[in-house]
Amino acid sequence: MQFVKMHGLGNDYIYVNGFEEHVEDPAELSCLISDRHFGVGSDGLIIIAPSDVADFKMLMWNSDGSEGKMCGNGIRCVGKYVYETGMTDKTFLHIETGAGIKRLWLQACGNRVSSVQVDMGQPIFDPEKIPVKLSPDEVKNYTLSTDVGDFKISCVSMGNPHCIIFVDDPADVDVDTLGKAIQENPIFPDRTNVEFVSVVNKNLLKMRVYERGAGETLACGTGACASLVAAVQNGLCDTQVDIKLLGGTLHVEWCLPDNLVYMTGPAEFVCSGTWPFPEEKLIERNDIECPISADITLSSNI
Repeated sequence: MQFVKMHGLGNDYIYVNGFEEHVEDPAELSCLISDRHFGVGSDGLIIIAPSDVADFKMLMWNSDGSEGKMCGNGIRCVGKYVYETGMTDKTFLHIETGAGIKRLWLQACGNRVSSVQVDMGQPIFDPEKIPVKLSPDEVKNYTLSTDVGDFKISCVSMGNPHCIIFVDDPADVDVDTLGKAIQENPIFPDRTNVEFVSVVNKNLLKMRVYERGAGETLACGTGACASLVAAVQNGLCDTQVDIKLLGGTLHVEWCLPDNLVYMTGPAEFVCSGTWPFPEEKLIERNDIECPISADITLSSNI
């Protein structure tokens, strides 16, 4: 199977062309290929497949094998992949996802895409649809008591659930411990992504994220969008902001007249290769034959 590894601000996935490759068990493959010690290493697997209702379909699995509905960083990479590999010459695309059809605008120069803007859709506040088992019409600045402390949370869905917590500085947060404990709280029947956000000023937020099915990642596009929405809801920032994540910066805008959230950011190629590497092919080191599991070519472009 041929694959490409790509990332959006360090949120990395293995991409497979579903027009040419058949993956028998994508959940199992995602676990194996995502392992950062025994696999290629990634936050999950994305298959680019045919769609009956859009230009392409994005199917995704997290590194733990659970299936996801939407990934903001991942879908930007899908746009770059299909354009730069010649699967399309369009710079305006419709991509089918588990969270609906998303619109993409590719910023292209020649045959290279420098950035992608994504219509991330309308934020969802209804607790039943997020889902979160709380009775208010919307969960805003709600005090959640857990074994690891009390937290003021705001909950939003951007096609997947998010729990946003405003802090003085995300750098001081034990994201793994707190994120895991909050994510698994019984009020989140499908678990949740947990964002720790600080407001630098009205136009700049800083964020770290504990992602459902992957743990802490360097960036989360849907989480950045949910964080902006929650910050606006709480009167903390303007409707257009830059959001600094561990892997870089996203620009996010909540367009209130049509209630749509737009996210803009880069997408990059890392490498391409074959999984698994044919067993009969070996490399020799110090007269010892060592089988290797994948044939990988490092490249900034395909």
